[in-house]
Amino acid sequence: MESLLLGLAVLACPVGMGVMMWLMGRGRRQTLGPRSGNEQQIALLRAEIDQLKAERANDRARSEY
Repeated sequence: MESLLLGLAVLACPVGMGVMMWLMGRGRRQTLGPRSGNEQQIALLRAEIDQLKAERANDRARSEY
């Protein structure tokens, strides 16, 4: 009986750690969806910044002539 309890005590830590890692990994997969939307929004904002920079460069070129 003592050896059974000792065996359970020894296995409790690695099994608990495995369960925690599984739960954390599962939570991470669920949060990946919104990130793709954020990345898309970042790409749109960067494109808008590039467009504004090009407009500013055109305005400067016109004012020099």
